[in-house]
Amino acid sequence: MTREFPVDGVEVTQLLVVSDIQRSKKFYGDVLGAEFYREYGGTSCVFKLQGSWLLLVTGGGPTDDKPGVTFVPPEHPDHVSHQLTLRVPDCNAAYDVLKERGAKFLTPPKDGGYEIRCFFRDPDGHLLELSEVK
Repeated sequence: MTREFPVDGVEVTQLLVVSDIQRSKKFYGDVLGAEFYREYGGTSCVFKLQGSWLLLVTGGGPTDDKPGVTFVPPEHPDHVSHQLTLRVPDCNAAYDVLKERGAKFLTPPKDGGYEIRCFFRDPDGHLLELSEVK
């Protein structure tokens, strides 16, 4: 008999490794409007962002429970292995608000036929996307 993964009460947290916790805290709170939840020892902080948890941590070496694993911020902003997508009802309006708040976009929103989307980065180069499904 196969046991099912327990889903009741499970919440997902996205973890991003950042180089400067205070700079990232300001970006995610002031620019994206994420709700600050708590900070841990000056090396990590937690936000609630549109129903999901976002954990920002500074880099660090291996620990007993993750031997051989080192956390580092992105080495180059054009080499992406992780992205946060924010599905929005109006991509152009969201773009205008975030740009006004200081977000740096790669391009203005582009209409691809089935969706309108645009991309921007946080202070460490993590890629974020605004996406409006048509």
